Amino acid sequence: MSANTIRLNQAMSHFDGHDTLWLFGYGSLIYKADFPFLERKPARIHNWSRRFWQGSHDHRGTPEQPGRVVTLIAAPGKVCEGMAYLITPEEFAHLDFREKNGYLRVLTDIEFRGGGCAQGVAYVADQNNSAFLGPASELEIARHIVRSEGPSGKNSDYLLQLAEALRGLDEVDEHVFAIERHLLELTASPL
Repeated sequence: MSANTIRLNQAMSHFDGHDTLWLFGYGSLIYKADFPFLERKPARIHNWSRRFWQGSHDHRGTPEQPGRVVTLIAAPGKVCEGMAYLITPEEFAHLDFREKNGYLRVLTDIEFRGGGCAQGVAYVADQNNSAFLGPASELEIARHIVRSEGPSGKNSDYLLQLAEALRGLDEVDEHVFAIERHLLELTASPL
């Protein structure tokens, strides 16, 4: 599958006729909501894990030197914490462009921290897209991130902002935090 998924996402019709729907963010959507929303709530989804396995050719890297950003990987029994946004379907035009580098809209059940749940959408980049980089050790991922930069800035900024946003949610994500620790060691000034 091509990394550009705009047309594939525009063909999704599950929420046609809905005035509003919930969007689940687990990466930069937690801390960078650059779209109008009606409501925002901490939330979680089940049976998924957040992983730095997706390449970023358009935001945190380039086609020649892709950065690494998070995607969701099926993980039975696991829980992924994030942020849910109540949006109107018109916001998909912006979101499909923002998430065009391999991400497809996936229907998911969203559980709100304060109680309640709803069906909504998350953008997931699976191993079938051409930008998928796949698993690597947290140290290898940190080494990759430290040398990557794209139109949206340094890949390391993405990692550090995500780690901070997860702390703001009182979420412990060992994968993200281990990469952050390695990155901080790699960038520490020598004494």
